[in-house]
Amino acid sequence: MTTGFSPETTAAVATARSYTIGDLLRRTALRTPSKTAIINGDTTLTFAEFDEAVNRCANALTERGLAQGDRLALVSHNCWQFVVLGFATARLGVVLVPINFGLGAEEIAFILSHSGSSIVVAEDALTPTVGAAIDTAGIDAIRGAIKLTDSATDGWEDVADWIAHPDAAAPQVAVGDDDPVRMMFTSGTESRPKGVLLSSKSLISQYVSCIVDGGMSADDIEIHSLPLYHCAQLDCFLSVDVYLGATSIILPSPDPASVLAAIENHGATKLFCPPTVWISLLRHPDFDARDLSSLRKGYYGASAMPVEVLREISRRLPEVDLWNFYGQTEMSPLATILQPHEQMERAGSAGRASLNVETMVVDDEGNPVPTGEVGEIVHRSPHACLGYYRDDEKTAAAFAGGWFHSGDLGIIDAEGYLSVVDRKKDMIKTGGENVASREVEEAIYLLDGVAEVAVFGVPHPKWIEAVAAVVVPKDGVNLTEDQVNTHVESVLAGYKRPKYLVFADALPKNPSGKILKKDLRVAHEGLSERA
Repeated sequence: MTTGFSPETTAAVATARSYTIGDLLRRTALRTPSKTAIINGDTTLTFAEFDEAVNRCANALTERGLAQGDRLALVSHNCWQFVVLGFATARLGVVLVPINFGLGAEEIAFILSHSGSSIVVAEDALTPTVGAAIDTAGIDAIRGAIKLTDSATDGWEDVADWIAHPDAAAPQVAVGDDDPVRMMFTSGTESRPKGVLLSSKSLISQYVSCIVDGGMSADDIEIHSLPLYHCAQLDCFLSVDVYLGATSIILPSPDPASVLAAIENHGATKLFCPPTVWISLLRHPDFDARDLSSLRKGYYGASAMPVEVLREISRRLPEVDLWNFYGQTEMSPLATILQPHEQMERAGSAGRASLNVETMVVDDEGNPVPTGEVGEIVHRSPHACLGYYRDDEKTAAAFAGGWFHSGDLGIIDAEGYLSVVDRKKDMIKTGGENVASREVEEAIYLLDGVAEVAVFGVPHPKWIEAVAAVVVPKDGVNLTEDQVNTHVESVLAGYKRPKYLVFADALPKNPSGKILKKDLRVAHEGLSERA
């Protein structure tokens, strides 16, 4: 149907109806200008000050030639400057590319090259690694440094100067609600990560689901300690707080002592941690010494929470309600939620589809499977991403049949509760981070003397799942554990490296030659106990 409007009228209507990530902060600042938005060390910003910093930074980026549709890569630990850059790029319609600060130069170089980033920002301590990545990628990029330490940053512009730009006027850029504003890189079973494109529509619809089903409100005071390059902390929590007008306490890392001190010092009411971090908090000597009585809402995700840990949290933090968030980057990232009153009676469940999501499980042909049977978990939702950047083939496969295919296997019971039973994509989730087994395998295969290798996850008391590798040396070659570890350290980020290494004469295979990783998991599930 045509509206019969002129182009000018259509543009005016679109501007009046604008509902993008760049709009959220401005509207919150108009509602509550003097309320504290961010506390990060010695820096405190009200929503009005936060909004102004975003405008100044956006105008500085425009002055440097950044325009709608361009990409800005960001490699940094958590800091208030990270958040300002995130909203400044959104306000310009520039695509933010957050990058895992634990990656090596070669890994970062691939992301920079694939994304086509024209500005690269890194915290000062990471500029040597990121600079090497820029050179390896062979891109002509403006370099900006976030000064968090006294590290030298020769050849890098100071991001503080961008945020202090003299022009504080709001940029006038017409950004559509389904224009890409984020490119999040995620590793699947492939050796190279994929660039997941997210729009304001994807993200804001996900924020609404988080708010309604996650019991979130403007009165929250939240600790943000998990990496902001990750969708979970950035988009299930921090950006939601900005949307609502809640207060965010930003910590550089989930150091247990720092998290516990921040809860006490700021009267924090809300905290998200993967199970590994909840366990580290419970085990820390400060847990019983700190006043944690303000805490009311707790969230976990990335992996199932052990039942004994659930019981311990309930006993030691009796006033805290817990939610389990399940999803993945391609869902912005929330898909299903297990509510507080369901934690014990349905321990291990991923809950039910959140407000703006439909979820079902299907067979290999895309047909729904009967209740209680295993199938691939698929979703239909405005949360879903726009697709994988410059990869039509993988995007078409992921959205086959008009559903987003998660790659996880699960069961939905008669009441609609989802249990994740396995991963169709051979992914290891260790300490809340995704590790593609194939990427680790290919890295180990680069070592002379390796005939075969299989990488898989095994249970671990701290990391929930740990990376394990079984290596078959070539005939006549005497490989040592030190040789393999030294090689792996040179090519992979720390969290991807095998925590357990086993040598074997052969790998178990089926008649068609496929390695039976299920058998390997069973045979080596007690590695953490034997180590």
